[in-house]
Amino acid sequence: MSSKPMEEDTNGKTEEEEFNTGPLSVLMMSVKNNTQVLINCRNNRKLLGRVRAFDRHCNMVLENVREMWTEVPKTGKGKKKALPVNRDRFISKMFLRGDSVIIVLRNPK
Repeated sequence: MSSKPMEEDTNGKTEEEEFNTGPLSVLMMSVKNNTQVLINCRNNRKLLGRVRAFDRHCNMVLENVREMWTEVPKTGKGKKKALPVNRDRFISKMFLRGDSVIIVLRNPK
């Protein structure tokens, strides 16, 4: 049995080369430079934080995360529609499963 250290693509590129040049390069640069990324998730949530690690499925280990979302409070019968309220919370360390990720952007500073 021979074991290869990296999986090879159909084009002959290694997984590491694909991370450096492909769509996952945003995450790779964030890990190397310790920069923030903005992640849009399902259920209209946004995460702003630093990426510690990731894989090809976009599973991520994040630090210093600010989670932001909007809520519409419920109103009683016959009352006016309530205005949406912006909510957020801080999470020091978290694991984010890749199937909830919609898009990843560099920090728009």
